[in-house]
Amino acid sequence: MFVSVPRSIALLACIACLPAVADEQHYNQISLRAEASSEVAQDRMHVTLFTESQHEDPAQLAAQTTRTMNKALQRARQAKEVEVSQGSRSSYPVYEEKGQQITAWRERAELRLESGDFAALSKLTGELMQDLKMGSMHFSVSDSIRQQNEDALLKDAVTAFRARAQLATEALGGSDYRIVSLNLTSAGNFQPEMMRSVSMKSMDAMPTPDVEAGTRQISINADGVIEVQMP
Repeated sequence: MFVSVPRSIALLACIACLPAVADEQHYNQISLRAEASSEVAQDRMHVTLFTESQHEDPAQLAAQTTRTMNKALQRARQAKEVEVSQGSRSSYPVYEEKGQQITAWRERAELRLESGDFAALSKLTGELMQDLKMGSMHFSVSDSIRQQNEDALLKDAVTAFRARAQLATEALGGSDYRIVSLNLTSAGNFQPEMMRSVSMKSMDAMPTPDVEAGTRQISINADGVIEVQMP
């Protein structure tokens, strides 16, 4: 036989259950952090070259900049080992001393190069610097290499966290512990590192950068909470 229960009674019965959950206390909980890291060779080289010039006629200036960049692009695309892309391009007016009248225009355009073949990119950079200027050079760890190293560090980070948890348990006089929560995060700074070691060698009229990429530290942090069980 079906018996209808008023909604108000059912709602009160549900609400009556909530305080038991909300009032549940957690004792002897400790926040811990551990880290595992390794030094990884930087395997990507990044170069930014640019052209910058000034002319009274903005149209002629733009045409001159385009010719210079097109020539550089045609040469860069011949290097199959190098990834080529155009960076920013901008122009702005140049004012006379009082700042009231435009006397000329100045324009700048960038060419960005990236490769894992340092020798090929260094050679190309030296050739292009006959017409362009060096904006920046830096090195980085490729995504695939970084991922491989992070995967290998995950187990080490968890092991280090468990070791700290055991030490904390013993310090409190506990008999055991349980992990309440555990977060594993990458702690490496993967922003490009600017020139580590760069010198310019004279090779006739073609300067070639002599580069040393160096290494980058990759880390995995294990942040978590344990609950110590007392005897």
